[in-house]
Amino acid sequence: MNDSFNALIKLILPEGLEDYFELTSHTTEGATLHLYLKELNILPTEYSGNKLISKGFFDEVTIQDFPIRGQSVFLHITRRRWLNEDTGKAVFRNWDLLAHGTRITKDFAFFLKEFSRYTGS
Repeated sequence: MNDSFNALIKLILPEGLEDYFELTSHTTEGATLHLYLKELNILPTEYSGNKLISKGFFDEVTIQDFPIRGQSVFLHITRRRWLNEDTGKAVFRNWDLLAHGTRITKDFAFFLKEFSRYTGS
């Protein structure tokens, strides 16, 4: 995607989201905007000492975001999971840890924490 499109997406999405997710598509249905986001294959820093292999994604979860110009906005988010080869267990990004020392807003961290309740992670 070009730079002007990326700059526009940065204004629309919650702060910090573009660092960890890519916008894969969007649709408009009447007065509703749907944005589809997929987590990038960026290894969680809390597992930097382990060998992680991407092992697919959790099921997509849909969450309503703030309206834009009178349109309802729904974020369809697909989070990634990895296999920790050292332990044989599946791991995923810990959004609680990330919110403490990053550019993600507290609102967005809360949003992702609530999102985790629905994914069973």
